[in-house]
Amino acid sequence: MNAPLRPKLRASACPHDCPSTCALEVEVLDDHTMGRVRGAAANSYTAGVICAKVARYAERVHNPNRLTHPMLRTGPKGSGQFTPISWDEALDRTAERFLAAEREHGAETIWPYFYAGTMGLVMRDGINRLRHAKRYSDQYSTICTALSWAGWLAGHGRMTGADPREIPESDCVVLWGTNAVVTQVNVMTHAVKARKSRGAPIVAVDVYDNATMQQADVKLLVRPGTDGALACGVMHVLFREGLADRAYLDRYADDPAGFEAHLRTRTPEWASAICGVPAAEIESFARLLGSRPRAFFRIGYGFARSRNGAVALHAVSALPVVLGSWQHRGGGALHSNSGMFGWNKTLIEGLDRRDAGVRKLDQSQIGAILTGDPEALRHGPPVTGLFIQNTNPMTVAPDQAVVRRGFSREDLFTVVHEQVMTDTARMADIVLPATMFVEHDDVYQAGGQQHILLGPKLIEPPGECRSNHDVVSALAQRLGAEHPAFAMTAREIIDHTLRASGRGTLAQLEQDRWIDCQQPFEKAHYLDGFGFPDGKFRFRPDWDQVPGVPSGPRDEVPAFPDHWAVTEEADAVHPFRLTTSPARNFLNSSFTETPTSLVKEERPTVLIRPDDAAELGVAEGDLVTLTNPRGEVRLHAKLFAGLRPKVVVAESIWPNDSYIDGCGINTLTGADAPAPVGGAAFHDIKVHLRRG
Repeated sequence: MNAPLRPKLRASACPHDCPSTCALEVEVLDDHTMGRVRGAAANSYTAGVICAKVARYAERVHNPNRLTHPMLRTGPKGSGQFTPISWDEALDRTAERFLAAEREHGAETIWPYFYAGTMGLVMRDGINRLRHAKRYSDQYSTICTALSWAGWLAGHGRMTGADPREIPESDCVVLWGTNAVVTQVNVMTHAVKARKSRGAPIVAVDVYDNATMQQADVKLLVRPGTDGALACGVMHVLFREGLADRAYLDRYADDPAGFEAHLRTRTPEWASAICGVPAAEIESFARLLGSRPRAFFRIGYGFARSRNGAVALHAVSALPVVLGSWQHRGGGALHSNSGMFGWNKTLIEGLDRRDAGVRKLDQSQIGAILTGDPEALRHGPPVTGLFIQNTNPMTVAPDQAVVRRGFSREDLFTVVHEQVMTDTARMADIVLPATMFVEHDDVYQAGGQQHILLGPKLIEPPGECRSNHDVVSALAQRLGAEHPAFAMTAREIIDHTLRASGRGTLAQLEQDRWIDCQQPFEKAHYLDGFGFPDGKFRFRPDWDQVPGVPSGPRDEVPAFPDHWAVTEEADAVHPFRLTTSPARNFLNSSFTETPTSLVKEERPTVLIRPDDAAELGVAEGDLVTLTNPRGEVRLHAKLFAGLRPKVVVAESIWPNDSYIDGCGINTLTGADAPAPVGGAAFHDIKVHLRRG
């Protein structure tokens, strides 16, 4: 009797929208089957640790609900009634409809719409090559990073930070607005090393007592949208008690004296009244930092998803400047290292065909765009054709009631290239089956670390699944779009892009598995100067110079780091503040189809303080309704003490049919564009809550 074959361990990279971008080792059982996934121990950042949901990725790849054949809608939109068709018919129908729409309304009537369902540069961004070659409407990507990156760039001038592998050398690790246990587990690996080896306390700042807070030594529980107030209260104490590094500030900051004067009224008592953290805790935190300036701030995205998010992140990122933390190994801050890689993505995105005169539509305002709002359409033609890859706007986009109305238009022709039947795919006219990360070649960059990683094709896809690149290229041929990359393989594009970016070759990357792009210490810590001509951090930023499309009341943005009171505040009718935070076993709307994740998350719930629940007559497990002017959502109550009064949290983005009335949590989220550059305020929502 033959012994069973041992699985081969093959190198790969996690494709998901997570700052860690883990280096992986994947068990390959045969040409069509994968097994367990492990973190690569040899990678200095991943360090052998990955999240549980990726470890069981075989559940996604081999899910019986995978889409495996092209399909044509045969019933009403949203009915889920489809019939299989051939790839040729699907692509021909798509091209015919897009070309007809272009003849009637012009090329801008077609909107290729995408985001971060995969973070691979070829499979995620290649849709832009079709966009630019055809001069279809451009996309302004606001749904994730617009607000937070604006806040960081306003002060620092470039999107880089300290090496996260320095965290074990820190004397204090501050996790601000990031539930790292859930969203980037590797951060916790390095933070715990600092605690064990140096006695470094781990400090967590967040809006609820989440999994990361439960592992922290110091917890600072804030009201949503008030992080700027807490940061200013802490910096008030640092200046007042002589704990600010004045010599560092004189050399590296633009106006420390003006900022100190501004902070004189931002006392801990002032901050406490806004953020809910007791003044004594603010004082204690400030003194902790003052005694441990070798502090590493891992600054997340969550708290910036508020109408004052850019200002709040700017304020938080000023803390290591006031402390002089940047001077020390194990000190400083990291928000994203996305600016360090220096990619030349001309071939991937067809940037040599880009026409700057083509309108750019805000992805967060897809509802307003599809329902014909003139401002959202930039006073251009209607969108009558959508080609969607790597995202699920029928679940994740703000203002879901309006999004649903837009997708329901009979004159809108929608093509969705997807892995499973999402809410967006159900609204499509044509659904195309997509590969998963082990079924195609791609290259990845990290945001929360410093590696370029290769994700090679490891197994054959099921049925007739095709990669994003193959579908974009096949459509381009039928649409008359011309670019050399449409005739190239993904591997050829990867090799060309690496060479053009000065990052070697595909053969070298295959051999080495990853490229460490970490900047030298002096540059990573801004000791050679911040990213402005005078090399100084901006306490007084010029918000008009921050990259992005100007939005909101820019002229009202505070001159210095501050609490900016422009959030959607609770009122007599809507006394609760809601945030939509990430779940441990889902990643946005990914993994919501995998059996283990579904079992672990159970059902959509809202976390409510026991005293708030008692006041409303709500008990554990009761059905409750959340309402605001945008709509209503019904889900079950989960009593949870780790919240500030009148704050509620809905973890995860479930498919719409998981909710009692089929309305997902983003029904309640606004799609207005905050200053200075737009964005989605997923954690800035007022609601009324009632039992039943």
